[in-house]
Amino acid sequence: MDRITASDIIRLFEAWKALFAQQREFLISLDGKVGDSDLGITMSKSFAAAAEALEVEGEAAGISKLLRTAGATMARTAPSTMGTLTATGFLRASKAVEGRDALGTADIAAFWRAFRDGVAERGKAKVGDKTLLDVLDPIAVTLEAQAAVGASLAQALAATSAAAEQALEATKSMLAQHGKAAAFQEKTIGLQDAGATVGYFLIRRMAEFVAEA
Repeated sequence: MDRITASDIIRLFEAWKALFAQQREFLISLDGKVGDSDLGITMSKSFAAAAEALEVEGEAAGISKLLRTAGATMARTAPSTMGTLTATGFLRASKAVEGRDALGTADIAAFWRAFRDGVAERGKAKVGDKTLLDVLDPIAVTLEAQAAVGASLAQALAATSAAAEQALEATKSMLAQHGKAAAFQEKTIGLQDAGATVGYFLIRRMAEFVAEA
């Protein structure tokens, strides 16, 4: 697969739904170390609702509207911090790909740049604060670099997934600055950030989805 179509978006959300259902307990455990223990519940619930909404919407709606529907559904279904941030990401991404019938490497780079910027603005975080942004930023940067050299979508996403994994590992040495984790300060060092883990899961599954097609 070198381009993602509207029907692919629907199937991708089904893949994300399955992923977060599978990782539900892991995310609950990870979040519970320095947070509310609700991350696994939030992600599994919101992606299940979004996948169902997109199935009802159908591919005729087009890519932008599908992403908008996903974001709006997630905002309603899981109005927690991470639910709101993820919803914002998809809503911003929908605007970045407005009018596109299929998404190639450059379009996916624009998708993730908009997603990243939306999360940064809504969450008022910066790179290094030990948040979802610490994985979203290298995702956007790597995809833009891959697009600039003409990489295929599969190649670009594989490289980006690897960069995101390294970025997730790097969050272990960071000190949390936001949310309940910030109250634990030094205790957060050595732990990978739960929000950043969600970001890594998202891009890894997208890369796998494209590679498997």
